[in-house]
Amino acid sequence: MRLATILADGRPRAAVVRDDDRVVLIDTQATGLAGMRAIAAGGAAAFGRLAAWLDSQPDDAGQPLASVTLGPAVPDPGGIYTVGLNYDGPGAAPRPERPLIFAKAAASVAGHGATLAWDRGLTDDVDAEVELAVVIGTPAFRVTPGDAMSHVFGYACINDVSARDERLDGDQWLLGKSMPGFCPVGPWIVTADAFDPTNVALRCTIDGAALQESRTTSMRFGIPEIVSYLSQHLELRPGDLIATGTPPRLTTPPGPDRRLRAGDTVTVSIEGIGRVTTLIA
Repeated sequence: MRLATILADGRPRAAVVRDDDRVVLIDTQATGLAGMRAIAAGGAAAFGRLAAWLDSQPDDAGQPLASVTLGPAVPDPGGIYTVGLNYDGPGAAPRPERPLIFAKAAASVAGHGATLAWDRGLTDDVDAEVELAVVIGTPAFRVTPGDAMSHVFGYACINDVSARDERLDGDQWLLGKSMPGFCPVGPWIVTADAFDPTNVALRCTIDGAALQESRTTSMRFGIPEIVSYLSQHLELRPGDLIATGTPPRLTTPPGPDRRLRAGDTVTVSIEGIGRVTTLIA
């Protein structure tokens, strides 16, 4: 199942993406589910109620996907955790001994098609990174790698936009990754029962030219290890996001030093999920 957040009457509403071209708003009264985090928290029982409700809807229910504005797949995550140096590839830094964890502020989320602007007096050294996002379902605290996947609700695309200035990325990683709009996530969540993350392609482009291309088989720490490792130190809660790392930059043009400029169209895409496009102002 694909679950999206759309902006309806100026506020985020959870919806189901149906048949590639229609979106059906979830009826909160009929399902007892209000928002993406509530769906993620409800586990199998909530998913069953949602599926049964969807089956009862007519084929023409909802509205065309092309007519809606997509918000962040999870509009209000409690936490956003990112994993550094997690991909092998040409030019990659050495593998760390354990997952290298950073974070982004929850207020940095944005949706597919959003326009990103920031104070260029503060930083003009900003780049994009494609990452597979894990969306947490039921709470996970001190879980084993063998049990970790039972706490994964689904997957999405994340663009881990980051400022690279020495005074930000150099020693203030949270600040350099957390400006408003620096975490486009979406276009929707593909639930865990409908997606196998072990061998899928990832890609990031600027105006169609590839900056990154890889597959999740190049991840150094797999999703079970990452979820388990994080849960040893903190409680992962429903709707939390884990950005599982980004591949090395390609050496071909536009090249590893290309930064985001006004007028750029940045797209991150993951096979089996979709793509998130961001316009740079």
